[in-house]
Amino acid sequence: MEHLDHKRKITIMISIMAAMLFAALNQTIVGTALPRIIAELGGLEYYSWVFTIYMLASTITAVLVGKLSDIYGRKPFILAGLSIFILGSFLSGLADTIVQLIVYRGIQGFGGGMIMSTAFTAVGDLFSPRERGRWQGLMGASFGLASVFGPTLGGYIVDHTDWHWVFWIFLPFGFVAFALIWWMFPSVDRREGETVDYFGSLFLTLTIVPMLLAFSWAGTKYAWGSTAILGLFATSLTALAVFLFIERKAASPVLPLFLFQNSVFSVSNLVGFMMGAGMFGAIMYMPFFVQGVIGTSATASGFVMMPMMISMVIASAFGGRLITKTGKYKKMALGGLLVMTAGMLSMSFMSTETTNTFAVINMIIVGLGLGIGFPVFTLTVQNTVEQKLLGVATASSQLFRQLGGTVGVAVMGTIMSYRMTEKMKQLVEESGIGSLATQNPELAKKLSVLQNPQILLDQAKLAQIRASVPAPIQGKFDKIIEMLRDALSYSLSGVFWAGAITVLLAFTLTFFLKEIPLRTSQSAQAESEAEQQLL
Repeated sequence: MEHLDHKRKITIMISIMAAMLFAALNQTIVGTALPRIIAELGGLEYYSWVFTIYMLASTITAVLVGKLSDIYGRKPFILAGLSIFILGSFLSGLADTIVQLIVYRGIQGFGGGMIMSTAFTAVGDLFSPRERGRWQGLMGASFGLASVFGPTLGGYIVDHTDWHWVFWIFLPFGFVAFALIWWMFPSVDRREGETVDYFGSLFLTLTIVPMLLAFSWAGTKYAWGSTAILGLFATSLTALAVFLFIERKAASPVLPLFLFQNSVFSVSNLVGFMMGAGMFGAIMYMPFFVQGVIGTSATASGFVMMPMMISMVIASAFGGRLITKTGKYKKMALGGLLVMTAGMLSMSFMSTETTNTFAVINMIIVGLGLGIGFPVFTLTVQNTVEQKLLGVATASSQLFRQLGGTVGVAVMGTIMSYRMTEKMKQLVEESGIGSLATQNPELAKKLSVLQNPQILLDQAKLAQIRASVPAPIQGKFDKIIEMLRDALSYSLSGVFWAGAITVLLAFTLTFFLKEIPLRTSQSAQAESEAEQQLL
């Protein structure tokens, strides 16, 4: 699409950003609304699955679509992605149980993976690596813009109306995005001589799914050393071995293994994995802290999250322009990761005494680091591959980032659950309420209900339970609530600490990233020169 004039390229980018904005709005609006949704539907033990299933589905889709879009072009897949995402959003709003919500979120994930993979690859089709910095920054800013309004609107909806509208409110915008892509995005002919690697795709899926299920269930549904978890890991490793064998023989592999011989490609994807694990794993639990520990309403929780997204938008736009101007990116990546680590480390020191103001400051710090560092690693991957491999290379970047996010959410969910249980046991023991409950059946009944921290997310229900407690033991009831907040705070501090350590590892690894000047052309000669610099 290099032959297109500048005005046409801009109109295409507008349509791409509209599609991204639709997907991002529907994704970010869920964050602050989900604690209340869980409080209504029940199933706190499946809390992380609402995020995990989305990332799992989008992870699988992104890498498969990356290769297919190299063959058939980007347009059919971004249109299909929008259609599937619209369907998933509509069904999510009809969910009556947590299981239904998880299934429908999976459908959303399939569509979201298609949209994100093709959107970022299309930027590479339209612009040279040097120019992509600006556009990657703007795309990050559009996602950030959605993240500004999404959480706040999500909180407002669950506080003032039916939560089902969280999934329905942006559906008209999806149809507008579909029309823009259909009208503006150019179609391309199928690339001849390319075959679809069906067996490679199958065994890549069989590698990813059991691995993520194992991480999601270990420590919660099953013990880490249980037969089920070990069996899932064994299945994943076996499928991986078969996948590697197939990819070595395939004429047109779904994920060409020779790409990993490129140190920039390998380091960038490994850093992306760690960033995804740290960011998704920690930040997804922030609304839980704000609403459950601080006691903020869902609407106000959105305002607490908003500054992070605003700072991310500003940093992303600024960083993108700076990369385009200088052609350099390594120092920016290091700076962004260091700032992000500092923000997450500060989050780990939050407690029941934390105010919304302190939480906002932490969110701003994390947002600045995220906005500066996050777009860099897609750019580095695109800068090191031939144009014909752009789709699969960009999809691999999405793959590792999403894998990291899925593993991060799952592992940190295990950390939260374990620390919550242990801390609650300790507090009940120290307070003596446990022995008192054995003598008071009414208190024992209330205590069993209050063992579940999701009660903290529904202040109205909490007040209703308190009103039903006999006056003589209301003081004990308040003590239990205080202990529950302490336990939840303690468990989430561990989650944020783990996120900070993970991002710090990504920062360290970035020192090994070889900086290749960003090309100002997409010509074959320029590609050849760039490849020579890698040797």
